[in-house]
Amino acid sequence: MRGQEAREQAGRKALMATLAHAEADEIARLWNESGLPSEAELLRGPETGLVTVRGRIGGGGAPFNVGEATVTRATVRLPSGQVGHSYALGRDKDKARLAAIADALWHDPVHRETVETKLAAPLRAAIGAARETKRVETAATKVDFFTMVRGED
Repeated sequence: MRGQEAREQAGRKALMATLAHAEADEIARLWNESGLPSEAELLRGPETGLVTVRGRIGGGGAPFNVGEATVTRATVRLPSGQVGHSYALGRDKDKARLAAIADALWHDPVHRETVETKLAAPLRAAIGAARETKRVETAATKVDFFTMVRGED
């Protein structure tokens, strides 16, 4: 039972991370193409607020407050009873609402496969392609510095 819970938790975490990194327009486009239901009762939000961002010097120093970031959150309940939550950086309320609905649908075994194949997989591919494009563009600007020793100093 613990193994199954851990796998489900990891799957949900992966879905929510994908939705958080995806562009709102891409989520909406794929949602419309997927045929997933979008009706849900809003329990909270979508509402926008601020969260404190904490950091560490060198990754190991004492934590300190870096600043604040704008976050939009939403909580929804589907007609079937599943509840979904989401948090998204920025002010896009529709993205937060759709992500919360996707979370709730993911909890429903009837819709889980559709959410994974028609929404999450294409978003992961788009995010991966964007990262690869950025990596290639960055690699093209790489400069290798080296020191040549001439004679003896």
